[in-house]
Amino acid sequence: MLDLLENNNICKINFSYIMYKIKPWSCMNKFEIVIILSPDLSSQLLKSEIDNFKNKITENNGKIINEEEWGLRDLSYNIKKFKKGFYNFFQLEINGTDLSKIKLDLNQSDVLLRYLFIKVSTHQELPTKLSNEKK
Repeated sequence: MLDLLENNNICKINFSYIMYKIKPWSCMNKFEIVIILSPDLSSQLLKSEIDNFKNKITENNGKIINEEEWGLRDLSYNIKKFKKGFYNFFQLEINGTDLSKIKLDLNQSDVLLRYLFIKVSTHQELPTKLSNEKK
């Protein structure tokens, strides 16, 4: 409770009630994610790893808006002695607190070389410029 003096009248504000009604942490944030998977994966294992990532998103109350497969591309620098990697791009909506749980799971993956989550205000239209470039 907070007492405010307004025109010589005391107003009582119950912040717990306001926070219960508003819940700013409950809104879904928009993210764009790029994951880079090991080039040693077969097509079946690659598909299962991508499906596993999608399941982690949906299990943590996330919603996949769009996705693109950018395929096997050169890396800017060697990662775990690999010069190439399978790139996948996702647009999703998820809570920030749920996103941290997903990051913990991704850090334990052996076949995932890198991932990058970027918070955006609006998703860009697909297809992206990168999907139209030569591989």
